[in-house]
Amino acid sequence: MGRAARQSANNLAEKLKYIREELGLSQNQLLARLGLKEEDGLFRSSISGYELGTRIPPFKVLLAYGKLANVYVDVLIDDALNLPDKIPSQQKSGGVLKIKQNS
Repeated sequence: MGRAARQSANNLAEKLKYIREELGLSQNQLLARLGLKEEDGLFRSSISGYELGTRIPPFKVLLAYGKLANVYVDVLIDDALNLPDKIPSQQKSGGVLKIKQNS
């Protein structure tokens, strides 16, 4: 039985970069704040790949981003949701529903 490629949210890379920039962190500083280390398979180049959309972060990394930004993981992976304006969110955020534009 074959394995299908894991699908990625279209806006995931943009959201992860936004979180780091809103926190005013370099990629190396973000690594430290996420609480993950090289032993976890996470390097500065991993962060770069996530932000460029060339790598898909594992669930453990997505969970760490969500905790750092104080948002539910759904907000990171659901393209119908935007991040809150303030990161980290004051209260655990379920995101902001995008308004559909009529085409």
